[in-house]
Amino acid sequence: MSWDSIEVEEHRLKGVERIEDYLWFKERHRVFPAVFENRNHKRIIDLSAGVGCAAKRINELYDAEIICNDIAPTCLKVLNQLGLKTVSFNIDDPETPFPFDNAYFDAVLSLATIEHLLYPDHLLNETRRILAPGGFFYICAPNYAAPEYLIRPLFQGRSFHEPLGSEEEKYEFYAHVRYYTYKTLRDFVSLFGFTLDTVYIAMPAGSSRYRELYTRSRFKALAYKNIMRFRHLILSARWASEPILCFRKDLPTKKRRVRKVVL
Repeated sequence: MSWDSIEVEEHRLKGVERIEDYLWFKERHRVFPAVFENRNHKRIIDLSAGVGCAAKRINELYDAEIICNDIAPTCLKVLNQLGLKTVSFNIDDPETPFPFDNAYFDAVLSLATIEHLLYPDHLLNETRRILAPGGFFYICAPNYAAPEYLIRPLFQGRSFHEPLGSEEEKYEFYAHVRYYTYKTLRDFVSLFGFTLDTVYIAMPAGSSRYRELYTRSRFKALAYKNIMRFRHLILSARWASEPILCFRKDLPTKKRRVRKVVL
């Protein structure tokens, strides 16, 4: 996130004093650290950790050092309250390298971040530099080719995100500056010396939105979950709304089979 996005983020986080106050826990947060599988990461950085939804789980459930970066004051306050190790640097400043030595980490996380950046090339170049040979890069962004995002422009004539409506809608309208699809993100990241290894798709299970649906109607929630499971198991990852792409650094570029894992 660039410096001029802090005001947008702080407005969304108004009233958030602790992680329990945060209303936007996503399935992408829930599936960490399960997506690490048996890779035995030892040093991890979350490049835009927010209030620590994923980092808290990694810190509690996974035996590794994790460092959390963010530039929003509220996020840093909550991260420090959680006892997480923090740094604060702007990942969207193309003139300033990330403050780490080459090959310092064996895993880098960038969750729903690249769509906020004016200089995504800088993010990917620096990620490659600080990642050890053979290290893993976990990245996700909204897939604007997924049905969830296409319904509104195709059938309602509306944009993906609106300046009116909920706080989340306003935030995404003002904060998103790039629009990716699954294929676009896959091919773009691959240009920077990364090879796609695995795609993770998170099922509706523990997000704030799913828990709210479950509270209103257990039947509707379970029906929705089963429909989504069938969709994700049968269809390509290109139809998922926010797949997590796991890349490796410095692997042979020959064509290889990419795994799909539904969690």
